[in-house]
Amino acid sequence: MPNIKSAKKRVKVTAKKTLRNRMVKSALRTSVKKFEAAVAADAATAQVQLTATTSAIDKAVAKGVMHKNAANRKKARLAKQLAKAAQ
Repeated sequence: MPNIKSAKKRVKVTAKKTLRNRMVKSALRTSVKKFEAAVAADAATAQVQLTATTSAIDKAVAKGVMHKNAANRKKARLAKQLAKAAQ
């Protein structure tokens, strides 16, 4: 445990940011799982879910939780998955 006042504050701030990042990542994973379930079930609902998942990924990038290149790679793979299922 830190003794210096500023170090104590950094611990609190880091804990708060970690919690927020964990929430965003968890919501993102849930969205991806919903998309994969929609792909397995029906292509029409999968397209709508892809839009929602893409939006969630973009929000994670905006909040600094995910790198933009990693996000673009993930979005491309999800779109590829949908295209493969549509065939």
